[in-house]
Amino acid sequence: MRTLAVLPVKSFGRAKQRLGEAVVNRPELAAAMVGDVLDALGAVRGLDDVVVVSAEGIEGVPEVVHDPEEVGQSAAAIRGVRAAVARGAGRVLLVPGDCPALDAAEVDGLLTLAEPGVVIVPDRHGSGTNALLLDPPTVITPAFGPGSFARHAALASAADATVRIGHLPSLELDVDTPGDLEALRAALRSRRGGAPRTRALLERLASAA
Repeated sequence: MRTLAVLPVKSFGRAKQRLGEAVVNRPELAAAMVGDVLDALGAVRGLDDVVVVSAEGIEGVPEVVHDPEEVGQSAAAIRGVRAAVARGAGRVLLVPGDCPALDAAEVDGLLTLAEPGVVIVPDRHGSGTNALLLDPPTVITPAFGPGSFARHAALASAADATVRIGHLPSLELDVDTPGDLEALRAALRSRRGGAPRTRALLERLASAA
């Protein structure tokens, strides 16, 4: 089965507003995280391709689906799913661009869940959604945002689709708030390797503080 990842990416200049003054350069951090996520996805053996949806020019990606409106993650995800289906996807993995610690082996393990239906990967708080595995790609319409974990589960149930929960520690570390950023810093300090761009940026910021 052809499996594509869909990566919605907000323009770097508009990204991570909720971080406030927690970082010196939010666009630089957003770009670093997206680069690390793309590298990790490129090492996932079970993925056939990656579709990036963005108004941003993303380097190292064969094709970016242009998102001129940028009205939110859900709309970008829907645009990406349509593009993935047009490229022959039999299932789609929706992943965020702000999980730089993403582990390719964990994603490969997730993709072994071959049964049709919906797999939801929650954020570290258990209320949001950090990834969706949709088989088939149109089994539900993505609806991200606050409370999306329960919302996606309800949508899957209403569609009579099997719902499973995927616990991927590296995918639970998204960065929206200063607390999220500190959790990522702690996780990166506790492990070796991974997220080279984000690591280098955070280390540089720490040394300059």
